[in-house]
Order: sequence, then C-alpha cells, then structure tokens
Amino acid sequence: MKVYLKNLGALKQAEFSLGEMTILCGGNNTGKTYATYALFGFLSVWRENFSIYISDQKIDQLLSDGTIHIDITEYRKRIPDIITKGCVSYTKQLPMIFAAPPERFKESLFNVEIDSDDVFSTGKYERRMRAANAELFAINKLEMSNDLVVTLLIDKARAKIPQEVIKQIISDALKDVIFGHLFPNPFIASAERTGAAIFRKELNFARNRLLEEMSQSDKNVNPMELLFKVYQDYALPVKANVDFTRQIETLAKKTSFIAEKHPDILVDFSDIIGGEYTVTRNDELYYIPKGKRVKLTMDESSSAVRSLLDIGFYLKHLAKQGDLLIVDEPELNLHPENQRRVARLFSRLVNLGIKVFMTTHSDYIIKELNTLIMLNHDRQHLKEIAQREGYKAEELINSEKIRVYIAEESQVKLDGGQRKTRCQTLTLASIDPELGIEARSFDATIEAMNRIQEEIVWGER
Repeated sequence: MKVYLKNLGALKQAEFSLGEMTILCGGNNTGKTYATYALFGFLSVWRENFSIYISDQKIDQLLSDGTIHIDITEYRKRIPDIITKGCVSYTKQLPMIFAAPPERFKESLFNVEIDSDDVFSTGKYERRMRAANAELFAINKLEMSNDLVVTLLIDKARAKIPQEVIKQIISDALKDVIFGHLFPNPFIASAERTGAAIFRKELNFARNRLLEEMSQSDKNVNPMELLFKVYQDYALPVKANVDFTRQIETLAKKTSFIAEKHPDILVDFSDIIGGEYTVTRNDELYYIPKGKRVKLTMDESSSAVRSLLDIGFYLKHLAKQGDLLIVDEPELNLHPENQRRVARLFSRLVNLGIKVFMTTHSDYIIKELNTLIMLNHDRQHLKEIAQREGYKAEELINSEKIRVYIAEESQVKLDGGQRKTRCQTLTLASIDPELGIEARSFDATIEAMNRIQEEIVWGER
C-alpha cells in the first residue's frame, strides 16, 4: 500500500509505502506525526468511507429465494473508483482525526494506491448475523473462491430486518473480502501515552460523571454527542490511547497469540520494563518490579513503565498476526540499552507477521536494526558474533522488510509537474543488506559532535 499526502502539516507533498517495518526519521516539526496520525485514522475508518452498492434486486432475491451468490470479480473494475471516493471522503474527516480547525486542511489531500493484483484475498470468509437468540443470515466464501454466498437462516416471513441494514452488512462483508487483507488492523501508542497511563482514574471519573448527567438530562439530548465531548479536543490516536487505557481491566481477560505461542517474547518485554503489569480481582492496575513484593500504581511507577504500558498489554492480550503496531517515538523515557532491546522486539514481531510503523529520534534504535540486518547472513563469523552477543535467530531481519523515510526538505515535482521545487517531504533512505540503513538524519548531528570534540581535544596540537 502506497500513501500520498499533500499539504498536511509541515508536509507539502510526500508519499511512502507501507513495508513490514516502516520508520519515519527526521527533526522535530517535520511532519512525521502528521503522516502517522493520518495513516492511523485512515486504517481506523476506511470501512465507513468506502462505499459498495448492493442493489434492491439482490435483497429481494435473498428474501425470496433464501440465498444469493455474489461474484466478487465483478467489483474489480470498480476498485479504483471505490478507493478514490473513499479517500476523498476521508480527507474531509482530517479535522476530526487531528481535532484541529477545518481551515487547516482546506488544501490537504490523502490518497492510497494498492496493487490491483493483490486485491482479492484467496482465504475463506465466514460471518453470521444474530439478533437476540436467533441467527438471521450467514455470509461465506470458500478458500480460493470468488463466490460470496449470503444465506437467510430464518423463515422469510419472520425476516423483518430493514433492507438498508441488510445492504450495509453485505457491503461491509464485501469490503472485508476485497480490502481487509490490504488494510491491517491498527493499534497505536501515541507520544501522549504516558499521560493517559497516569490519569486513567481521573478519565474514568470524568466519563462516569458525564454518564450520570446524561441519565438525568432531557431525553431529547443526543447521548453520543454529549459523551464524545469528553475527548473532543484530542486527536483520534490520543483518544484511542485514552480509551485503551480505560479498558485495560477488561482487555486483561483476553489472550493474544503471542501469549499462547510465543511467551518468551513477554519474558523479554518483562526484562525491558524490569517487572510486569498485573490486574487484580478488583480490576486495579499495578506494576510489580522484578524480585520485589511491592505493587506500584502507575503514578508511582517510572516513566518508562508508563510509556510501555499500552504496548505491553497489546502484546499480551490483543496482538494478532496481520496487525499494524504504530508507535510514535518508542524511545520515550528509555535508557539506550532498552532502546536497543525495543528494536530487537519489533524485529521479532515483524518476523512473526505483525507489521510495525514507528517514528523515532533514536540513533540507538536505528543502529541496533542495522546490527540485526548485518548479522542476517549465513556466514560463520556472523553466527559466532550473534551467539557471543546474545542475539536470537528470530530477531535478525532481512533488509527488504524495512522501509525508512527521512522527513526533510528536498526537491519534489509538485502535482506531477516537470519542474522540481524544494519543499518538506519524505525521502526514502537507502538500505544496504551488508551495511544497514543510511540514517543521515542522525549522522549529520553525530558527525558535527565528533568534529567539535576532536577539535577540543586536538586543536592546540
């Protein structure tokens, strides 16, 4: 999937392709967070913005015959139009995504491009719709089939489902079959996650107070409109973090595939935070330092513990293969050694089928990824180094899985014109399978520091 951006924050015009691991580097206020939030927003709401028309005749046939067959290949020609219109609709939502004035996005554009050869999933699809204790209808697609079958499961005389509802459900199923495998389910840990962890109790209190007021208010008041006023001043990724933090006690009852099949990853994560998170029977969240009996609340815990809270619970309770884990500045509050460990953790997740998207200012993370790339070769001396330094084979990563973009000023052909104009954009960094990532965003600063220090030490000589 390729993403096109125009007039979004500091970015005048930019594009990036989503890899298995995608990294945005660059200075402050160069557009990294804008690109990240726009991507998260799109992946969160694309189903609502994409439109697939279901005819009245199809619904009449379903209610009459009890079954309809939909040839998915009929939608191949419509795909570009569906995507274009969906992106236009999403662009209009950018003020809501960023919780910013509409004037700021008057000339903005967000668009995606996908390879038409990758559109249709060969996998099977199953969905059943229920109401009360009765199953209403089933939607199925067999593996390697292009035939979507919709079957009515109740007597048609009792089928009093509004036709518009049936159309929407079938439309959503088609969206999942056609696009679902291309647009991964996103989970984001924003740069504001530390604050959400500290104030989770206060956020719960504020929300509960609002619910009480709603129950006592006039019946004509729109409860959802009133409810969303709690977070109306926050961008969608921040809202997502707040809501996730509020639901931790409930989420702790679930188990991810990582916890079931790769528990050693959770052990490595526990080493990074120096302990583990726990939820008590009374639904209280604590951090327990390794080797100690004390239980610490989030506001008593270190900033590193708070900054990794969302990621820790995601890994243990929610993670699914095919997800996209988005982390804005994973290095927040972390010692350089733990920044290196996070890089190794992310590499392992990529090798397990979880995509990773991050923005970073950390030279330690980039250099550790370089080490993982450079060690990923079948040479005896590299194997000896990996074993001596404690690197696991499953942490090593192929350079082709990583895409790195530098947020910087560069020459760009605006709107496909012939002349190049210097503006803020995203530049694809080169990655050598032998030497790793060329991260000039950091190199220039490091080289300047080295030059100054060399002159201080050797200048008089």
